[in-house]
Amino acid sequence: MLNMDFSIPVMRNVDDLEWLPSPMPGVERKPLAREDAERGHATSIVRYAPGSVFRAHPHPLGEEILVLEGEFCDETGRYPAGTYFRNPPGSSHAPYSPEGCVLFVKLHQFAPLDSEQVVVTSDIVKGLPFDQPYLLHEYHAEHVYLVRLNSASDFSALFGAVARPFELLVAEGRVIYEGVDLPALSWLRTPDIQSSQLNVTQDSLLWLKFGHF
Repeated sequence: MLNMDFSIPVMRNVDDLEWLPSPMPGVERKPLAREDAERGHATSIVRYAPGSVFRAHPHPLGEEILVLEGEFCDETGRYPAGTYFRNPPGSSHAPYSPEGCVLFVKLHQFAPLDSEQVVVTSDIVKGLPFDQPYLLHEYHAEHVYLVRLNSASDFSALFGAVARPFELLVAEGRVIYEGVDLPALSWLRTPDIQSSQLNVTQDSLLWLKFGHF
């Protein structure tokens, strides 16, 4: 297991982690949290080499993906950088990437009755103004956002100061949390976000999740 104690805050700079092979040639991963080697709860950065294919597989408790670079494809369509999508529990697909891609992937973390299929196109991300959080998905206590912030942004004013479970991926830019520098492709998970301690030091694009691990 890796980082499966949700009561302990975790911060990782993805650039400091090694790429590890997956069961399929050309597909590599940097695990951030993992319940087991090839099943169960997992949060990872995943890289597809150009022309790589992953065999058809199911997602009993769902799959959540933010495309960070390149273009990710499956039998339902083509998803360029900036696309966010959720494949609900019970779904399956056979992904591939002709040109290669890098993804932020969360597996087996849906509530059992959260069955909404979600696709947010890359055009939304490209046109996202500063300080206007875009709600990607919500289900009960879980709220997922993309937001563009800069050094003038007030994170507490946008998201409140109430302590609650929180997860962050710095898709672009740089932030500081409790004095720790988090550059692009840093990941943070904490059971009780202290909003006043998160500061943005440059133009940044953040993926945020409140209320659910």
